[in-house]
Amino acid sequence: MSSGPTHSGPTSPFAHHKENPMRHLLSLQDLDPATVRHLVDRSVKLADPDRRGLPLAGRVVGIYFGKSSTRTRTAFSAAALRLGASVIPYGPDDLQLTTGETWGDTARVMSGYLDAFVLRTNGPLEEMRELAGAARIPIVNALSEHEHPTQAIADLATLREHFGDLSGRHILYIGEGNSSAGALAMAVAAVPDLRLTLVTPEGYGLEPHIAETVKLLSGGSDRIREHHDLGSLPTGVDAVYATRWQTMGVSHGDDSWLRAFDGFRVTRQMMTAVGGPDTVFLHDLPAMRGQDVDDDVLDGPDSLAWRQAYHKMTSAMAVLEWAVLGGPTELTAPRA
Repeated sequence: MSSGPTHSGPTSPFAHHKENPMRHLLSLQDLDPATVRHLVDRSVKLADPDRRGLPLAGRVVGIYFGKSSTRTRTAFSAAALRLGASVIPYGPDDLQLTTGETWGDTARVMSGYLDAFVLRTNGPLEEMRELAGAARIPIVNALSEHEHPTQAIADLATLREHFGDLSGRHILYIGEGNSSAGALAMAVAAVPDLRLTLVTPEGYGLEPHIAETVKLLSGGSDRIREHHDLGSLPTGVDAVYATRWQTMGVSHGDDSWLRAFDGFRVTRQMMTAVGGPDTVFLHDLPAMRGQDVDDDVLDGPDSLAWRQAYHKMTSAMAVLEWAVLGGPTELTAPRA
C-alpha cells in the first residue's frame, strides 16, 4: 500500500487508548487487536436473542445524528433497547452545538445524564476526540468523516458467522476509499492472516493518513493492499465488497466524477472472474442498484448484504455492552 504524508495524530496507533482508560470507540486505531476481535466475536454471539439478556437495564444511551441515517441510527437505537437501556435521540438541531456551545461543554453536561453517547457527525474525528476528552461516559463514533468503525465490526462479524473463521480469508473491496473502506482496513489489520485488497478509482482511494495508519497497524505487512487497476483484480477471493460511490449522497464536486468509476460496478461476470462457488457478496448499504452493483448480485444467493445490515445492530450491541460494562455479560440460562 502506498504511503502518504504523516498524519498529525498520535505516533502510536494505540496512544489514545493507553492515555484514556474510558472505553470510547472513536477509531479502530485506538483499540488493541484483541479488543477488535472480541467485538467481532461478540457481535456474532449476540445474533442469538437467547444470549443477550438485559445487561443495560436502567441505563440511558443518548444517540445524536447530525445527518440522515436509516441503518446505523435504527441499529444503535434497537441495540440499546434490546439490551434494556432507554434511548434519548437527538437530531441535527436539537443540541446547543448549533448556537456555539463547545463539544467539551456538551460532554460535561451529557456526562451527568447519560451512560453512553453515540454520535454521527460526518465531520472530523477531532470533534469527537474533544468530546471524549471532556466526557465521563463512553463516546461511540457512529460515523465520522473518514471512519465508520462499527460498520467494520459488522462486516467482519458477517464473515465470521458465515465462514466460521476469518483466518486465511481474502476480501476484495471495489469502489471508493470511503469511511467504510478505511474502517474495514483497520479492522482487517487486527486479524492475523486475514487479507484485504482495495481496488479504488484513481483520485478516490483511501485518505493518505488512513492508508498510513493501516500500514502502521498491520506492521507493514502486505496483507492489506490498495491499487487502482481493474485489470489486476485478485482471483480466488472469499468475499467481494461494494459500497455506494457517493458516501451519504454527498456530491464529489466534480461533474465528471462518475467517469472515474467506469468498470467498478460489481456484476455477475466480475463475481465469477474473481471468486469461486463459495464467494460471498457484501455491501454496506444503501446500494445504488445498476450503479455500484447489479440487482442479480445484490439479490443473489451469494449476497450477505442483508445479514450484514442485521449485524449493524449486533455490532452496536457488542460495542455498547463493552463500552458501558467493560465486557460481555453471559447468561447462565436462556432468557425466558
